[in-house]
Amino acid sequence: MPDQSFDIVVIGGGIVGLSTAMQLCRTFPKLRLLLVEKEDRVARHQSGHNSGVIHSGIYYKPGSLKAKLCVEGAAAMVAFCREHAIPVEICGKIIVAITAEEIPRLQGLLERGQANGILGLKLLDKAQAFELEPHCGGMAWLHVPGTGITDYVAVCQKYAELITTQGGTVSTGTEVTGIARGNGETVIETNRGSLGTKYLINCAGLHSDRVSRMAGEKTEVTIVPFRGEYYDLVPEREHLVRGLLYPVPDLRFPFLGVHFTRRIRGGVDAGPNAVLAFKREGYRRTDFSLQDAATTFAYSGFWHMAAKYWRSGAGEFYRSFHKPAFVRALQTLVPDVRSADLVADGAGVRATAVSRDGSLVDDFQFMCSQNMLHVWNVVSPAATASLPIGREIVRMAQRGFGLESK
Repeated sequence: MPDQSFDIVVIGGGIVGLSTAMQLCRTFPKLRLLLVEKEDRVARHQSGHNSGVIHSGIYYKPGSLKAKLCVEGAAAMVAFCREHAIPVEICGKIIVAITAEEIPRLQGLLERGQANGILGLKLLDKAQAFELEPHCGGMAWLHVPGTGITDYVAVCQKYAELITTQGGTVSTGTEVTGIARGNGETVIETNRGSLGTKYLINCAGLHSDRVSRMAGEKTEVTIVPFRGEYYDLVPEREHLVRGLLYPVPDLRFPFLGVHFTRRIRGGVDAGPNAVLAFKREGYRRTDFSLQDAATTFAYSGFWHMAAKYWRSGAGEFYRSFHKPAFVRALQTLVPDVRSADLVADGAGVRATAVSRDGSLVDDFQFMCSQNMLHVWNVVSPAATASLPIGREIVRMAQRGFGLESK
């Protein structure tokens, strides 16, 4: 017999799990809900190690769930922050074409953004670009005026607060160690005892594939962790960047290239790169997990991916260990930046879902199986889109579990 019983258990105290639990409490107030998080507080991993950008949705394929939810989520996030007195600023972003070859791709981004319903996009001439960002380089510029910044840790804390005020429970320091299906009930083993639940929603982020396998599911993807390392501009050089400066991305990858991001609490980030991490929560170069590394290297999809993209991967590793190369990449955006202007800061780890054929999963991915719903690939712009993502998961749970609201 389980020690405690609930109607719904959500695994994962990142921004997607918290948004889902918050909206489940709102939609199904009579159900007993528990969110479990293995760390001592919420937002310890991807949700607490990002740049704080409220993305516009310009990068995502028109018609994709990612594009739809990002555009909707950006407006919802700004409104949520303003409603709950969480710092937010609409600072805008400039995407910079460095070479003539990138100009058609910049035009393609404009068209993609317009197809996604993003307002105010404009190609700039040099004078217009320099009026907004006097120190930027490049040959052509696209202004995305609606891009903003906020504090996603504060957002997560507010989500958690709203869960509890709506009758749900958030249990931190609770790690899931096993899942067993029974007759009408799923038993979840944790380091703090066993839990019984009618329904389970897996929002475990970096460990979402493992939780799925723990529950007996055959996953379509495996999570491969990539670490993104940042530098900070020293305070006396922060004037070099007024808002956000990004390169034209290679849309084959889910990474946007090294860029400059002004932070809502002050300071300017420079980065990140994207290097393979040897631990799913490995924020330092020396962090290593035998289990995590073995999972990556034993997965055929990783080797197919490596065969396709080894040149790009080698370049990222080189920049990771060779600061002058990192600086040169940043100088394409801001020629005046110098090595002495940059000090090493933190890092984040991205849960990249990789298919067996080596392709990087581009869109959000969910799977509902009997009384469980698994969220496999909800990375950037997951923070931006967390409110509509949570609503989408609630709708899927309602259909898949046969729940009746209120």
